[in-house]
Amino acid sequence: MTFMNPSSGIRTVLTQVPSIILNNQGIMSPQFELIKEKHYLGRGGPKVDFNLPESWGIISRTQAYFCRQGNDYYIYDGDGVNPSTNRLFINHKMLSPKEGYLLQDGMEIKIGQNPATWIIITYSNPNQLGAAKTPEKSVISLLNQSVMIGRDPTANLQLDSPIVSRRHAVIDRNNQGQYLIYDYSTNGVFVNGQKVVGSALLVPGAIIRIGSYILVLRGDELILADRGDNIRLDAKNLLCIAQDKQGQPIRLLNNISFPIDPGQFVAIVGGSGSGKSTLLRTLLGINPVIKGTVELNGENLRNHFNIYRNLIGYVPQNDIVHENLTVKEVLYYTAKRILSSDINTEEIIERTVKQVELSDRLDTLVKDLSGGQKKRVSIGVELLADPKLFLLDEPTSGLDPGLDKKMMQLLRNLANQGRTIILVTHATLNINLCDRVIFLGKGGNLCYFGTPQQVSQFFNLVNNDFADIYLQLETLESVEQARAKFEQSQEKKHYIDDRLYHQVFQDQLSTFKPSTQQIKSSFWRQFSILSQRYFKLILRDPINLSLSLLTAPLGIILIDLAIADKNPLIKPIENSPSAAPLALKVLFVFTCAAIWVGLASSLQEIIKEDKIYQRERLVNLGLVAYLGSKLAILGGLAFIQSFLISLTILMLFQSPNSLMIPWFLGLEITIFLTLFTTISLGIMASACVKNTTQANSSLPILLLPQIIFSGILFKMEGMGKIISWLMISRWSVGALGALVNIEEMVPTVSPLNPVSVDIPLEVYQTNWNNLALNWGILLLQSLISWGITFIVQKRKDII
Repeated sequence: MTFMNPSSGIRTVLTQVPSIILNNQGIMSPQFELIKEKHYLGRGGPKVDFNLPESWGIISRTQAYFCRQGNDYYIYDGDGVNPSTNRLFINHKMLSPKEGYLLQDGMEIKIGQNPATWIIITYSNPNQLGAAKTPEKSVISLLNQSVMIGRDPTANLQLDSPIVSRRHAVIDRNNQGQYLIYDYSTNGVFVNGQKVVGSALLVPGAIIRIGSYILVLRGDELILADRGDNIRLDAKNLLCIAQDKQGQPIRLLNNISFPIDPGQFVAIVGGSGSGKSTLLRTLLGINPVIKGTVELNGENLRNHFNIYRNLIGYVPQNDIVHENLTVKEVLYYTAKRILSSDINTEEIIERTVKQVELSDRLDTLVKDLSGGQKKRVSIGVELLADPKLFLLDEPTSGLDPGLDKKMMQLLRNLANQGRTIILVTHATLNINLCDRVIFLGKGGNLCYFGTPQQVSQFFNLVNNDFADIYLQLETLESVEQARAKFEQSQEKKHYIDDRLYHQVFQDQLSTFKPSTQQIKSSFWRQFSILSQRYFKLILRDPINLSLSLLTAPLGIILIDLAIADKNPLIKPIENSPSAAPLALKVLFVFTCAAIWVGLASSLQEIIKEDKIYQRERLVNLGLVAYLGSKLAILGGLAFIQSFLISLTILMLFQSPNSLMIPWFLGLEITIFLTLFTTISLGIMASACVKNTTQANSSLPILLLPQIIFSGILFKMEGMGKIISWLMISRWSVGALGALVNIEEMVPTVSPLNPVSVDIPLEVYQTNWNNLALNWGILLLQSLISWGITFIVQKRKDII
């Protein structure tokens, strides 16, 4: 049998009968004509009439069965009874030995799912011309040209996706004749599982990932192997064990396996504590398991999570949007952050709001929307990147029956567009809209997997009421019985055993060390977008903003009313032992006002958006850019606050004659550093707590030590002195005391003035060294707080 290479110039002449031709990584088979009622394709099987050589080892003895019905042919996997080893896939949908698939002219059927080893069967039927779309150009010659890949219409290989840049990558040849790929994109390029940093050498057979697209380098040609429009999921033997409060092991998932084809709408249902959310997070790839794997199109998800980050949409149970933004603003800031920097965000937003039916709510604040509309905004945020796999945790929770049905219909429509949709739900009124139902019992036991129409028969429901299943599975014993029944059922054999993909040929990417480096956008781009969003959020809360700006000046006004001496910061004409203590008390109040405002402005700023942060971090949120936006906006707020505080002090109290620096400037710098250092401390605390209640409760814990160990109320000796060095108040009052020249206010002890003032004068020395030390320590404390915040936030990374 003669095999032909496309570079040889031999062309296949089309006949007027249906035919197939196989492409084994560039090596072509002869054209096989389909002229009989039945044809078998394979490597020497007993019925095989389309024979392929033994060297094509990925093909089974009997790989495929073709059956004519009327003028059309249907293809079956294997021999029509038993499946083949590496199975048949059309757009990653696995074909069955018992259910035929209607072939259309130009259709491609893949043997296996690995682009490095798969064989492609192309079906031709001249009688069906025009029935199927003409395949897009998928082979690009690299000879004597620089090949640009991207969204640009002039690109040699145009890839239409919102996460693909206009000029995403360029492949060129060096002086040694080797091919190099250069990354110019927002969302990155992967070669053999490794993120490209700048450029990378392409070895023969290299697999290139750009967004959802898979490209393969074969000789001097670049092959578009897979557009990535369809994602198949295979869950295999998932075992998840955790510990209860007593340290005893409990099973959250008990050896669960099932396949989900592209475009299927799947519901995970079950009673409380059955492991529904655990299963969903495991399918997302963020929940580690003791045993088992989750595979997307044949690839281990956790090993290649960085490749799939932008291809998976995830809506957790809690809404993942800022309520003080409008719908349009939520989508705009997200689109700017995750999509290519050169894309038309207005078009993407318009398309998205139409999909989630929120076109008439674009300018409405999220907090003013209904529960169902808020959930649709969360879905819209995920749809911006056009994900192919969508996971949702309780999207219908709290919705009335009408809104529940509307939400389920929306998800059904998204699945009809080719997306794979998986959701956790308690509501089962509209479960018939789903293609598959996963019913879990206590202990993470799989009690059913199949169509919703067959659930009633399996559980012997009298009135087709799903609620009766929950009653049947109330006890562990009944759950175990249901699990055992399902293990022996025809439903399991038909929907799981016959359809679960068991890869025989090794995943090409598994031979390379997967990249652990998360794709991130440009720091400055993310920093700008996040800062704009954060600034907008602060402005949208005018009451809180007003309180943060006016609280400290108001406190200083009250001090002015409370003390009789209107010039406490000026050395009195006559020596007085009370002058220095009074001045320090006033300076201490200035410091306490700044510390109070700083803590109040920052204690909730991380924890209040923790859920949003966790979701955004899973995609491409840069931690440095995120914290940098907080630092910049809160730093700007601190500058305004310190200016208002300093201005109030200047207006109410006579200015001292500062020997080193003008009083107002020194006061502004000191109050700003006090505020900024306190804000940094508050941000660190906000990152460490678990919820906003804990954040509020931490305020007195953080404030009281600042008061006690400031050195104003009590003399600091021994351990107290050491602790005081850690306090913001100690260094803030120290700097203010140096500016006011406290040393000069302390009278010299003499027979005429026998009263001594117990003040540690070394703390308030009026010289540049002391002032710089106080300012420097405040700045150092800020840096330490931000460093700890970075570490704490980094440790929150799920994967």
